Amino acid sequence: MARNLISGDAALKAIKPGDPRKRISDGDGLYLLLFVKGGSHGWRLSYTVQGRRKLLSLGTYPATGLALARKKAEEARRLVSEGIDPSDARKADKQAQRQALELEALVAAGKPLPGSFEAVARGWFEVRSPEWSQSYSSKLLTRLEKDIFPFIGRRPIGEVTPPELLEVLRKIEARGVIETAHRALESCSQIFRFAIAHGQAQSDPGRDLKGLLRKPMVKHFPAITKPDRLAELLKASHGYRGTPVVRTALLLAPMLLLRPGELRHARWVDLRLDEAIWEVPAQQMKRRKEGKINGQPHVVPLATQAVKAFRDLQPLTGHGEFVFMGERHHDRPMSENTVNAALRAMGFDADEVSGHGFRATARTMLAERLGFEDRVIEAQLAHSVADSLGRAYNRTEYLEQRAQMMQAWADYLDELRGGGAAKGAAHG
Repeated sequence: MARNLISGDAALKAIKPGDPRKRISDGDGLYLLLFVKGGSHGWRLSYTVQGRRKLLSLGTYPATGLALARKKAEEARRLVSEGIDPSDARKADKQAQRQALELEALVAAGKPLPGSFEAVARGWFEVRSPEWSQSYSSKLLTRLEKDIFPFIGRRPIGEVTPPELLEVLRKIEARGVIETAHRALESCSQIFRFAIAHGQAQSDPGRDLKGLLRKPMVKHFPAITKPDRLAELLKASHGYRGTPVVRTALLLAPMLLLRPGELRHARWVDLRLDEAIWEVPAQQMKRRKEGKINGQPHVVPLATQAVKAFRDLQPLTGHGEFVFMGERHHDRPMSENTVNAALRAMGFDADEVSGHGFRATARTMLAERLGFEDRVIEAQLAHSVADSLGRAYNRTEYLEQRAQMMQAWADYLDELRGGGAAKGAAHG
């Protein structure tokens, strides 16, 4: 088919308004459509691909001169000869350009690229985090942002290898936080499995690293389990000359089997002193997010000594929300370090006892000294314990036995403080 029918740019420049022609053909489907955009003319290429007649715009004249129009037409004809629609190719090219610009914008804004480990990890976090408590979510995300993303965050998640991931985890190990390294490995494995499920990775490199990290040393909260030493602590607490709020907290901390945070957030509205019951709200307990939102309160039967301690404090703080109100800010509970600070002031070192360690004290001595059943103790500690058939005990069960146990425990503590026998009486 004839081509290059237009003699040159001079012939195009000679076109004047009012020219009766609608188009000027250059041959083989290329032509100039006159006066399509004000004083400009439009280049068009008519072509057939897969049996369909189509039209492609190649720019406007004079911005696109004759030589450039012919070059564009020739490239389009080459694509047609290969069975490719030039119009589709142009759309794909524009999409690729848009994507490139979007990627440049993401990089400039410091955001993760699609398909990178960080992008997939944040997608995984967005899906899973509604199931978790706010504190757990915050710790996990901080761990990823500080220990993982700086090293493999920009890597395509499907290209991360086991040695590469291990090198990152070794950096965490080198700081001496072995348990953090194990937790990071577990989070990374969950992220890789999330990527596999969404077609972004083929395998979990973390799977091949189990057993390669150093084993964390189990570190328990320091706790007193010897009756004679516990007796000394109880006597010191009884004679503590600090504020009534702190003194009451010291008296109740060993008695109630609660975590320090649960104790210091005690609210008068949750105490039913006439019934000798404290219902700790579910959201204050150490539970998963669903358990905090929909779970039942944890019931703490109060021994007569505990009821008396609360009643003695009530005239001082009963007008406010919190039983153990802060010394400076009465609308807040006392500081999380208050009980531990009082223990240090009384001469008990941090490696010997802590506020949290009172739970271990009670757990050990209730079983060994007073002979109470593990399931009753664990229920009062708000632990979920399964029986031989795998059924978890309901935390509201054994309430009568727990009430008896809590009274026996308070009596035993009184006996120790008063210098009585250390063995106590066994209970079934």
